[in-house]
Amino acid sequence: MSSVHRESLSDQVARLLLERIQAGEWDVGQKLPGETTLGPQLGVGRSTVREAIRQLCGQGVLLTRQGAGVFLHAVNPTEDWDALVTRTNIMSILEARIAIECEAAALAAERHTHEDMLAIRAALKLRDADRITIEVRVDSDTAFHRSIVVASHNEVLIELFDTFAARSRDAMIQMLELNNEPGTEHDQLIHQAIVEAIATRDAGAASELSRTHLIALRDGLTHHQDGTLS
Repeated sequence: MSSVHRESLSDQVARLLLERIQAGEWDVGQKLPGETTLGPQLGVGRSTVREAIRQLCGQGVLLTRQGAGVFLHAVNPTEDWDALVTRTNIMSILEARIAIECEAAALAAERHTHEDMLAIRAALKLRDADRITIEVRVDSDTAFHRSIVVASHNEVLIELFDTFAARSRDAMIQMLELNNEPGTEHDQLIHQAIVEAIATRDAGAASELSRTHLIALRDGLTHHQDGTLS
């Protein structure tokens, strides 16, 4: 029985399960073993198995029936595997950004100084400047969001953002490459609204606007299975 090595565990578990499915270990319509059985077989915890199953359900390979378990629905995925891994990675990054940036925006609204607002507005202006490459677009966007996190004056959030920045950068580049579209005026207006909420010390609005924006990006990945984003 193969076991999982370092890297993205849920991706590897999903691949191993797919290999076993395509090797004929289970028949279409058959119920798969539970997480408590598959986990020890694969050398991972239940949460990792659960995430792998979620991936394969999204590919139409597995089907979850409430109260009954997980069943084999099809042997072959309905989408290219690499495209699935890319989309899943981006979604995970966006979910983490929601956790960090929404709280940071609320705290920035409450705690920002005059100097913080100058830095945020300067970063917003640079974000709206003409950009030639996707990498430059992503870097200017990251600098803008970091200026808000810094204005939260929470050292842990700043450290989390900085630790997370490299992986987030890769995911955002992948997302824009999938989308293959320039930034829109509407996108910049949303960011301007976040800045104004912070400037007026409206913590609730700052947090909610950040959340709405990031959730829209995340949901765009879910609703556009052909690789285009909204």
